[in-house]
Amino acid sequence: MPSRTRRNDTSVKGMKALLVIDVQESFRQRESWNAVSNPDVAAQVGRLVDHYRAAGDAVVWIIHNEPGTDTVFDAVNGFNVPIAPLAPEKGEPLFTKTAHNAFTTTGLQQFLVERGITELAVCGIRSEQCVETTARVASDLGYRVDYIVDATATMPIEHWDAPAGRSLAEIMADPRTLGTAETVERTCYALAGRFATIRTVDEAVGVQ
Repeated sequence: MPSRTRRNDTSVKGMKALLVIDVQESFRQRESWNAVSNPDVAAQVGRLVDHYRAAGDAVVWIIHNEPGTDTVFDAVNGFNVPIAPLAPEKGEPLFTKTAHNAFTTTGLQQFLVERGITELAVCGIRSEQCVETTARVASDLGYRVDYIVDATATMPIEHWDAPAGRSLAEIMADPRTLGTAETVERTCYALAGRFATIRTVDEAVGVQ
């Protein structure tokens, strides 16, 4: 997918940061991981992390937590860690969020402002949920945003009228279920030209 640039982006290039959003073991504990759009998302994110580190740019880690729920996203169950072999290096911040975007319940904005960061690349899980929401908020806050589409992942989305508690097989058999390819494509349509530039990992790391 070729990159599409946000049309109203007139910002001057500045300091950069990579936001690694919710690439955490929690998702791999769910049955829905068997239908994930991008099983190699951690490897793709790893390429971005290596590139940003080599360039001396900031790498920021975001983990989602749902305290008190006793789910795979409740930190007490031990799954709120990056998918191996991803891991923060010494000095790289890790923020824990409880909202869909990476700003509202964290110190992310303060971290970015203190370091003069004006350009963000976002990647992670889920493509249309926490990654997209973070891209939208970041754009509204004035950041220049790259959405690295093939370093995101998502799962099929049930119809809003679907009954709760269905198995993955039942979800996949429902013709109203939104498939992962459609979800990723619709996310790119929604972001491009408004909130972010859509890029691939190859484009982000400079591979021709």
